[in-house]
Amino acid sequence: MESLHVTGGHGDRAPALLWREMLGQVLRLRRTELGLTLAQVSRRSGVSTQYLSEVERGLKDPSSEVIEAIAVVLGLALPQVLVLAAASTPTAAPATAPAFGLTGRAQLSLVA
Repeated sequence: MESLHVTGGHGDRAPALLWREMLGQVLRLRRTELGLTLAQVSRRSGVSTQYLSEVERGLKDPSSEVIEAIAVVLGLALPQVLVLAAASTPTAAPATAPAFGLTGRAQLSLVA
């Protein structure tokens, strides 16, 4: 059984991460947990190595088709990737009133 854990702590001084950055972190973490290289995922997904690297670094906003092509190689469904990335994004609620009991630190586990 494999687990994917994404944690992102954001204090008042830390700049908010963009959604594409959180997506990239999720994809890179999953790829490295599987022991795959950028070249392997690139070849299997049909996404160029350079573009995949830029997605993982949060520099590109990939289409849903590109995200899905990468996700399939990583053994994930598109909705799983989107939920993992969204759950890792800090909430917009003020630090004094966390939304739904969230404290600005997200921890998500995915068991495959």
